[in-house]
Amino acid sequence: MTRLRASACLALLPLLGLGCAGNASSTGPKGQTTAQPTSTAASQGTQGPTLEPPPPTPKRTVVNEYHGNRITDDYQWLENGSDSDVKSWIGDHNRRTRAFLDLLPGRQALYTNVRKFVEYGYPAFYGLDYRGGTLFALRWRPPKQQPFLVTLSPPENPNAEKVLVDPTAIDPTGNTSIDFYVPSPDGQKIAVSLSKGGREGGAIRVFEVGSGRELGEVVPQGMGRTAGASIAWNGAGTGFWYTRYPSEGEVKPEDRGFHQQVYFHKLWTPVKDDAPAIKDVPRLAEIELSTSPDGKFILARVQNGYGGPFEHYIFRAGGGWTKIAAFTDEVRAAAIGADDDLYLLSRKGAPRGKVLRTSAWKPLLEKAAVMVPESDVVIEALKGTLQRLYVVDSAGGPSQIRIFDRKGKALGTVPILPVSAVHQMVDLGEGDLLFHNESFTEASAWYRFRAGSGKVEKTAMAQPATADFSDVVVMREQCTSKDGTKIPLNILRRKDAKLDGRNPTLLTGHGGFGVNVAPDYEPTRRIWLDKGGIVAVANLRGGDELGDEWHKAGMLVKKQNTFDDFFSCAQRLFDLKVTSSDKLALLGAQHAPLLMGAAITQHPEMFRAVVARGGIYDMLRLELAPNGAYDVNEYGSVTNKEQFEALYGYSPYHRVEDGKSYPAVLFLTGESDPRGDPGQARKMVARLLAATSSNEPILLRSSSDTGRGIGAPLNHAVLEAVDIYTFLFHVLGIQP
Repeated sequence: MTRLRASACLALLPLLGLGCAGNASSTGPKGQTTAQPTSTAASQGTQGPTLEPPPPTPKRTVVNEYHGNRITDDYQWLENGSDSDVKSWIGDHNRRTRAFLDLLPGRQALYTNVRKFVEYGYPAFYGLDYRGGTLFALRWRPPKQQPFLVTLSPPENPNAEKVLVDPTAIDPTGNTSIDFYVPSPDGQKIAVSLSKGGREGGAIRVFEVGSGRELGEVVPQGMGRTAGASIAWNGAGTGFWYTRYPSEGEVKPEDRGFHQQVYFHKLWTPVKDDAPAIKDVPRLAEIELSTSPDGKFILARVQNGYGGPFEHYIFRAGGGWTKIAAFTDEVRAAAIGADDDLYLLSRKGAPRGKVLRTSAWKPLLEKAAVMVPESDVVIEALKGTLQRLYVVDSAGGPSQIRIFDRKGKALGTVPILPVSAVHQMVDLGEGDLLFHNESFTEASAWYRFRAGSGKVEKTAMAQPATADFSDVVVMREQCTSKDGTKIPLNILRRKDAKLDGRNPTLLTGHGGFGVNVAPDYEPTRRIWLDKGGIVAVANLRGGDELGDEWHKAGMLVKKQNTFDDFFSCAQRLFDLKVTSSDKLALLGAQHAPLLMGAAITQHPEMFRAVVARGGIYDMLRLELAPNGAYDVNEYGSVTNKEQFEALYGYSPYHRVEDGKSYPAVLFLTGESDPRGDPGQARKMVARLLAATSSNEPILLRSSSDTGRGIGAPLNHAVLEAVDIYTFLFHVLGIQP
């Protein structure tokens, strides 16, 4: 299955390539605004408009008790986004933010530069799949507001593309997007998930590939708290398995966003007759389905909450579903190879991963042979082809691709860009491989590895690079965290940059949910570097850069390690004379608002500005948020006394101190975000505004018609990036 949810950021990444864009109303080209600025009180930062005093936020104190601890909460009422008072509060803050950002100097020039990079700086083709001799791809072609689905025949020839599904033709407003698509094994039909407003969970619609005709099949997926969905066709292409959440009336109202299940839909039959296929999945299940190239096997991977363990099932033609690995088996991924081999990526007794091989017809885990043993790199992904197995590894962040034959004999590596990331591999048959590769300085592109010759060719499926980074040096540094652990840090600077401690610097990281922060090509960095800026990307514990132990060292009661790692990276930048605290800004990745909150409250003196996206700040109320239950595996629960003490110890919302001087902060949220409760950011803004003794701006930018940004139209992506740069330039005193 090709998921746009996972790969949408390849096309619509704003600043630093770390998350997709959302948007509140903003100033566009030639002064076109959707919010009228007003004049105000005291000025902030460099020369520019004055910033209005924040709207009054009344305290409506409630007391929550945890293990005998009575903890007051003055702004719990802001959690309810449907309340009229909260809506008015959001509107007042958006107007204040717009009145400030829209009139900052240099905004028009930034708009012109950012739009050029966002429109033309990303892959023209992504999310590829090869079925029945046809190559399918999602196509990015500005000024269209959304990517659209195409076929390429013969493969890799962008001049022979045929448009299958264009969401902007379905919805000219640009608010409808493709979540993901799945071709049938013979490539004759295609199922496409479409959603509106960034909600990431709409309905499945089926199209005939040859004619582009829609077949009239509409299958609702149910709106879940994770909004995850998946599809896998049967071998004959007469129907498909799909995941959905319970519909209204099927479960209690409080369970509507849980209990995801697998159903089978036979084409041209009523959806109400679809029956569940896999029994006994957990309440927090997130299920991903996939079909083997020949359609004989269906794989189902069931994750028990974010960051949680996996179990795996297989469906064989003529049989039913069979569990092949339980949660305790620590199998992370499965893939079908040649001659019905079943490859399993296991981390049991191998924190950095090993590959097991067994038969897909008789998948006995206890008899599986070790094909690729654990080594000093972390195995991230597998792709089985005819007589070959390709393995993508992470070496502390950057990728490599190793090649093995069916007996596990190492056949070398696929040549890729140095210090780079491999995002996807596609089997083209005969052992040939398409792979998507990018680095900090080389634009992302699709390459073809020819198994016969061992050579790699860059395909025509590439967008011309809009930013030249040939004058940029990538430094790979090591930082020493509080407990002595060495933390990888990537530093991007122009060759002529002087390390005198005065460079405006952007530091970012993730450190959660086992996510690997790999090198990425982000053309808008050119704007920052040309202003004398430096970019630093940290690989923190809690991620997967160095395997399971690295992840476990930054989760649950050890989460503080992630924050300490981040602070050590900031200190390393000071020690190297890259920058100083009054020139250092933080930029939160799409899933890293907690990291930003911890930085703001634990060491506000180290940073001048923070851009925080999403909302995870009140760790005591998180699991009560619409999607919070899925985060318990990663952060813990207040119902567990030890975990409560850890959560309360670092919870950013509770660590804000009255009278303390806090840095400038821009909070960005989307009211339609299905995974991050925007109420958390609202509370954090209110608490910081009430507490801070500094004159630095603390702003809320809340979009009413997008979620976390996935599926947002092009204009939203551009305007969010412009707002971020405008804010940072102003606070750090950078002349536009």
